[in-house]
Amino acid sequence: MERELALEIVRVTEMAALECARWMGRGRKNEADAAATNAMRAMFDTIQMDGTVVIGEGEMDEAPMLYIGERLGTGTPPELDVAVDPLEGTNIVAKGQWNAMAVVAVAPKGTLLHAPDMYMDKIAVGPRARGKVHLDASVKENLNAVAKATNKDISDVVVVIMDRPRHEKLIEEVRDAGARIKLIQDGDVAAALNTAFEGTGVDMLLGMGGAPEGVLAAAALKCLGGDFMGRLMPENEEQEERCHKMGVHDVRKTLMLDDLVSGDDAIFAASGVTDGELLRGVRFLTRDRASTHSVVMRARTGTVRFIDAVHDLSRKPIFPTIHH
Repeated sequence: MERELALEIVRVTEMAALECARWMGRGRKNEADAAATNAMRAMFDTIQMDGTVVIGEGEMDEAPMLYIGERLGTGTPPELDVAVDPLEGTNIVAKGQWNAMAVVAVAPKGTLLHAPDMYMDKIAVGPRARGKVHLDASVKENLNAVAKATNKDISDVVVVIMDRPRHEKLIEEVRDAGARIKLIQDGDVAAALNTAFEGTGVDMLLGMGGAPEGVLAAAALKCLGGDFMGRLMPENEEQEERCHKMGVHDVRKTLMLDDLVSGDDAIFAASGVTDGELLRGVRFLTRDRASTHSVVMRARTGTVRFIDAVHDLSRKPIFPTIHH
């Protein structure tokens, strides 16, 4: 993939962030998600690529756009797999909380896992702990490995876990091992991303979250030299059948980073919608000016760019909000 594509992808996440940020704190998550989706879809039309959505807003019959299988771009090479989460953290935006982002990952066709919309058990760490943790290891063993790799005491290690009843035992095990915990309501792509940046204060992500978000997180950590593992957790036969239809035949397999994102040519971009540890949210400076803060990275080169942009909104296209 050409390096210029990275900056084109950032334009997509920036526009999605700008559009949905107006819904911050207004308690209307569907409108926020629709605004981001509409803007992101329109911006993809301007990019010279032949993309196919492999991680999107759902199946064709349940999503008006950015559905799985939808073609994006001008239809000219390169042929790409596209993974999107127009608004990672719809509830976060509705409540005006931390770490909502607009997220896109692209990679050559056939290299991103087609992850069905179900739970995935996950572990994510930054570059120092790469290759040192495993889903099959105990919580204590993984915490010891991260502490050793980062040259910290276990009591200084921070683990991010989704605050859900299903994680009660996991939370207890982390506390018993002596580590610290940051509980989040939503937004585990941001949490996984944060493990790779020392300034965020996050060392590890643990627990079950959405499988599509797992692929996005894996793309980011592939670019950053971190590590990610996942295991699909189908809840019934119907979900197992969906795995098979999407090409995942060994449903219980531990999916390594290269299973989720094969090759070394991924691009990941995210723009902050609300403030987070890594990215600032959108700021509306005047009626016609707003600022965005984004990160974009390439797996091939390992280059990570943070982009501060100020936008003249009077010259931006206006996207009518769609309703899911």
